[in-house]
Amino acid sequence: MHLDEMLEYNKQFVSEKKYQEYTTDTYPNKKMVIFTCMESRLVELLHRALNIHNGDVKMVKNAGTIIRKPFDSIMKSILVAVLKLKADEVVVIGHHDCGMSNVDTAALKNTMVDRGISEDTIHNLTNGGINLDEEFHGFDTVEESVMQSVSIIRNHPLLPKEVKVHGLVIDPDTGKVDVVTRH
Repeated sequence: MHLDEMLEYNKQFVSEKKYQEYTTDTYPNKKMVIFTCMESRLVELLHRALNIHNGDVKMVKNAGTIIRKPFDSIMKSILVAVLKLKADEVVVIGHHDCGMSNVDTAALKNTMVDRGISEDTIHNLTNGGINLDEEFHGFDTVEESVMQSVSIIRNHPLLPKEVKVHGLVIDPDTGKVDVVTRH
């Protein structure tokens, strides 16, 4: 089991005090919050491609770098980073070849059933006002998706106007970053 390996490593990490090289405080050194995808190819690549070190930024992630509602948990995290933790810049970073692009929600529902979620559960959620197609649909282009998330952040009524919000796209193979929008 991978968790057991990780926990065993952690014991050694702590006992050898390897954590000391990562010591920092809660405020981001670069006064920035980055919102990006949970993509596993970006775990180290994003940091190295943008010269980000431990303590430099607040990092918020979800599937697809998608914000659809102005008061979802991602937006709350961004607001806390800005209003409480001294971030004065927000960078939205999507990536090419994202698993959330062109999601087939019908196939996803079939996978749910195949994995043991009952049709009744799906039906009850739908009748309860949860639109699974809306919740799980992805996007056509990563640039459009980044612009949508940037727009929600920039126009949020609780975000101070002086906070800069940028949109970038990273190539998960090379680390090359392109600017979609800069403010």
